Amino acid sequence: MLCVPIKGQQVDHGNIREDLRELLYNIERHYIYLHEKKVDLDCLKAHYESLIPQIRTTEETILFFEYLLDEFYDSHLILNTNTPSSFRLYSPLYVRIEDNRPVIANVWQTQIKNLPPQLIGAELVAINGIDFNKAIEQFPTHCHDKSLAEIREWIANKILAGRYNQPRILTIKSTNGKTRELDLGQLVIRKDAELLASETKDGIAIIRLNNSLGNNRLIGEFDRILDSMMHTSGLILDLRNTVDGGNTYVARAIMGRFTRTPQPYQKHWTIEQYGKNPKVERSWIEYVSPRGSLYKQPVVILVGRWTGSMGEGLAIGFEGMGRAKVVGTEMERLAGEVNGFSFLHQTYGYRLSTAKLFHVKGVPREKYVPPIYVKQTGTETDQVLERGLEELKKLISQSH
Repeated sequence: MLCVPIKGQQVDHGNIREDLRELLYNIERHYIYLHEKKVDLDCLKAHYESLIPQIRTTEETILFFEYLLDEFYDSHLILNTNTPSSFRLYSPLYVRIEDNRPVIANVWQTQIKNLPPQLIGAELVAINGIDFNKAIEQFPTHCHDKSLAEIREWIANKILAGRYNQPRILTIKSTNGKTRELDLGQLVIRKDAELLASETKDGIAIIRLNNSLGNNRLIGEFDRILDSMMHTSGLILDLRNTVDGGNTYVARAIMGRFTRTPQPYQKHWTIEQYGKNPKVERSWIEYVSPRGSLYKQPVVILVGRWTGSMGEGLAIGFEGMGRAKVVGTEMERLAGEVNGFSFLHQTYGYRLSTAKLFHVKGVPREKYVPPIYVKQTGTETDQVLERGLEELKKLISQSH
């Protein structure tokens, strides 16, 4: 999403109030995870109504709705716009809360060009000079309990993502006890121009998707590369840079190259209600159909904290079809299938998850953990890729 400067024109408080009520109505009626979230809805209604008289500009209006969606600590709930003061959607570091201390658990190793040493396991002491735990308390949400571990960890990572117009100077304490500063703004994140990258190593194909699952042109490019690698003994499909997700059209096309027959890859579940009639559950299984020349050899999928949304769906889909082993860490954990909604008066809209998504074996996608788990302990080598190659060689040996 592009960050565009917003002029400070005056706003209509009546319109904002109507849009707030419409947003809350849609959340209560359509947000499929509402009853799993520890959010005080009465607080939301009262607190955000009370803030409306203080809103003076379009930028403040956007932040008002952005903060309300943040109350649900769900990274799939976002506005379709932002401001220079908005929080980014993700950071190149991932933090876990351990003994009430924010600790760096994962680093986006595949994409950071100038990766600093000794980050894994380091404690975040402060950000921009503010004690990190205090920064969590100061995060601009009001109607959930910031002492709960799940909420605290989500907020910690939003703080790491930071606002577009503010620095992110971290004070970190390494595992050796030494304290130093790290400017996240100085990290260089590689922006890959190509839709994918590929190589062959010791007869094994390696294909890396470059955050391109939302680009329909990826299908043709993937076909071209895979067709040139049909002679290989096995395939590594690296999904660790699919942070922005994508669409099922592209994902199903990719999976279709790996099956002889239609195979289930994902379950959807939602609740339908029309008017005041009863609520009725609805669920369905989505299938992948064969497409093009079949790649028959073993496959291993690599995933991590920057495998997002449709990237997550692709990983559980390959596993659900019984067509690949998944290696790595927890994924981005973007929950559910999103749909777009419009405000009555604002020119932008927002997204809500309206259906839950499951592995065909019943595990919610956002709670899925790879069966071949690789705990990141350092960044001197690519531990996930190394383990993936090890597992793939086992599968190749077993297939002979």
